[in-house]
Formats: sequence, C-alpha cells, structure tokens
Amino acid sequence: MSKVAVVFWSGTGNTETMANCIAEGARDAGAEVETVQVSDAADFPPERVAEFDAIAFGCSSQGSEQLEESAFEPMFAALEGNLEGKKILLFGSYGWGDGQWMRDWHERAEAAKAQLFDEDIIVNETPDDDAQENCRAAGKDFANR
Repeated sequence: MSKVAVVFWSGTGNTETMANCIAEGARDAGAEVETVQVSDAADFPPERVAEFDAIAFGCSSQGSEQLEESAFEPMFAALEGNLEGKKILLFGSYGWGDGQWMRDWHERAEAAKAQLFDEDIIVNETPDDDAQENCRAAGKDFANR
C-alpha cells in the first residue's frame, strides 16, 4: 500500500474541495492518505517528505498569480531541496489570469527534480461536479503509480 500526503492551502475552500477529492480517490485506490492543511510552514516540515511515497501539493493562485505567500510559499520553498525523485502532483484553483502561477510552480518542481504526475490540475473558481470527479480520478491514478 502506498502512503500519500495531500498538502494544501485554501482561502475560499475551492482548493480544499479539490484536496478532499484527490484524497478520496487515493483512498479508493487503497492508499494510506494523510491530509495536511497548511496554515504555517511548520505544518509540513521538509523532513516529512521522506515519510511518503507520493505527495499532492495544492495551492490557489494569489495576488499576481503566485503561491500564497505567508504559509504555503515558505513551506514549499523549505522542502524543495527534498523533492528529488519524489512523486508529486500539483493542483489548485484560480479566479483570474491564465494559470501562470501553476506553470511557474511546475517549473520549480521540475528544477527540484521531482517526478511530476502526468499533468497539473487547475480549476477556475469553484470545482463543479466534473472537476471534482477529475480530481478523484487523478487521486486514484496518482496513488496507483
């Protein structure tokens, strides 16, 4: 059984909905899943990366298309050096722009030599039923790889 972490920050609840659906899909695939909502960088310190076979990171777009800067960005920056070879999935929601924050984040994960899941998951505004089902399917697929 694989051990999966779903680590996220959510301001409006949209990314939290996505996180819960991804976690549900991974559990349905038989994975042991731990969900961590980040409110402070200490919520998921770098040494925790080694505890998991795979980690799904979720954060909504903030400001001028960037990761949330008071909790999530410092947490992710602190653990980037621990991502080499780690299987990760990036996801999040946005309300404006064209998803540049996700492309930038993806490049950072690639530079850290993480093993990125097939494609990042982004949803504009509130995840509808189709988006939620896509998150569940991705979680299941992610846990099985």
